[in-house]
Amino acid sequence: MENFYSYLAFFLSVFFIIIIKLVNSHNQKLPPTPFSLPIIGHAQLLKQQLYQTLDTLSLQYGPILYLKLGSRSILVLSSPSLVEECFTKNDIIFANRPRTMAGDHFTYNSTAPVWAPYGHMWRNLRRILAVEIFSQMNLQKSSVVRQEEVHSLLRQIFRASNRGPQRLELRHLFSLLMFNIMMRMVAGKPCVGEEAAASMDLGKQNLKEFKENYAANLSINICDFFPLLRWVGYKGLEKSMIRLQRKRDRFLRLLIEEIKQNKASSLNKRNLIETLLSLHESEPELCSDNVIKSIVLMMFVAGTDTTSTTMEWAMSLLLNHPEALQKVRAEIDNQVGHGRLLNDLDLPKLPYLRCVVNEALRLYPVAPLLLPHFSSKDCTLGGFHIPGGTILLVNAWSIHRDPKVWEEPNRFKPERFEAFDGERERFKFVTFGTGRRACPGAGMAMRTMSLALGTFIQCFDWERVGKEMVDMTQSLGVLLSKAEPLEAVCSPRPSMISILSQL
Repeated sequence: MENFYSYLAFFLSVFFIIIIKLVNSHNQKLPPTPFSLPIIGHAQLLKQQLYQTLDTLSLQYGPILYLKLGSRSILVLSSPSLVEECFTKNDIIFANRPRTMAGDHFTYNSTAPVWAPYGHMWRNLRRILAVEIFSQMNLQKSSVVRQEEVHSLLRQIFRASNRGPQRLELRHLFSLLMFNIMMRMVAGKPCVGEEAAASMDLGKQNLKEFKENYAANLSINICDFFPLLRWVGYKGLEKSMIRLQRKRDRFLRLLIEEIKQNKASSLNKRNLIETLLSLHESEPELCSDNVIKSIVLMMFVAGTDTTSTTMEWAMSLLLNHPEALQKVRAEIDNQVGHGRLLNDLDLPKLPYLRCVVNEALRLYPVAPLLLPHFSSKDCTLGGFHIPGGTILLVNAWSIHRDPKVWEEPNRFKPERFEAFDGERERFKFVTFGTGRRACPGAGMAMRTMSLALGTFIQCFDWERVGKEMVDMTQSLGVLLSKAEPLEAVCSPRPSMISILSQL
């Protein structure tokens, strides 16, 4: 009888706890949300260009939006004030990344800096990036690599256009530039040599094979919202990830082994893998084999297509607005002249060029929803209750084109950034993210894009292929890229032929 009363007391306690939780959750005010269906939630509302779909829903329900998709809750923010509140008041709470199928397979046990859970490991990884890759001193050292690869591309363009105006595909050229820069920084050698690149077909084939290994990203897929689909092997998504990761891992292991065997290079010119191997010898627990591979992988995945895609958008905008192109060229001619090529030290003297790059990033943020964040516990945002375990998406596309935030938001107007206060207004312009998990490579990306675009404009005349405007239609992929590769007609500027001939 005593056991009966004990069990009864236990079950009554559990019953009342559940009732209290249900009452409290009912009283907690969640953000606005559309009508949802059982099991699938709001899946029927979401279209392929997700950032535009979420923008439309935000116009209807407000700048803070709460959605259910399968087993997950999603919070969408589309106003600077809410982003500021989130990443000042609740920055630590949203400092994690959601658990995903791609994250399980591509991050080497969550040691990838962009995907590692917030905590001791992440802080160590961030410190390695800040000190060994993206510090001002290392950015200055790597300027030699950036400059040499830009010059290599100039030689190829000059050879192609020396006999007269040439029609070039700029997407391929920008991708080639970025993969070669990253490969040289990581391993001390380009991924596509200049001889192979000079043969356009061979260069494209080599680059295609390399990109196939590193184009896959850490995006969320449908199996992350409906675990049953993962269990039944939906469309072979997980098997494809496993095969790709094996291929990547084999390449990275061979690359690292090759550099281990060729450690004769000067310490002053050592590449990233050599630096990480030295850290591994002194701090093996901090810089394990998996950490080395995850950082190298991050350099390729996060630092190549994103930057080359932005350059393609920027050049497309300039071709559609030749007056802006002429203004950039006049600024370079005034500050640099015709007797030498633009270099890293000239970039601070070219504010309009930087404005053009920023305006391209504003209009076409490569990651329009940024990388997802994940709430570690319950919090309050915008006066609403946000449950723990909620995925956070910041709609940069929506913020960057909000008429309440930007005057004539859909117009290409680089001049708007001349008076832009990057610190005071940073939540209006969130291309590189914000808060403690903002992109650590923003400085290097800006330097690379400005140097490449500025040098190409300094050395060549660029025109549209025909009279029609460049098609600015966006693709349906995860990255916000052009649906059609950019092509342009190029010819050397007479005043720069002598310089180009000496490269």
